[in-house]
Amino acid sequence: MPKPIQRNIHRLDAANIAPGRLATKIVSLLCGKHKPDYEPRLDQGDIVEVKNIKLLKITGQKAVQKKYYHYSGYPGGLKQKQMKDLLAKKPESVLYRAVKQMLPKNTFQIKRLKRLKIS
Repeated sequence: MPKPIQRNIHRLDAANIAPGRLATKIVSLLCGKHKPDYEPRLDQGDIVEVKNIKLLKITGQKAVQKKYYHYSGYPGGLKQKQMKDLLAKKPESVLYRAVKQMLPKNTFQIKRLKRLKIS
């Protein structure tokens, strides 16, 4: 009989940390890679809560040069936003997108993203 999954809560502070560095740590916790009984075929990850998202450290010229794209599916429907605009309106979406792109593209991706709480 399989043992029940114990999900711990990890609270992380995003102050003065680059989004990519923080995202790699979050992905490791969401996937459960820090646990000794890690198996890729099982979803044994924990819950991650991130605070102080407005204090993310953006290095270099990324705020101006990095662009996020969204395509509506229609001709001429490619939308783009700069990172500085996204940080001003919804800073949590910068970290959310970084985490989503680092997670494996499988059926666990949506379940793992639901365990990520950004405030």
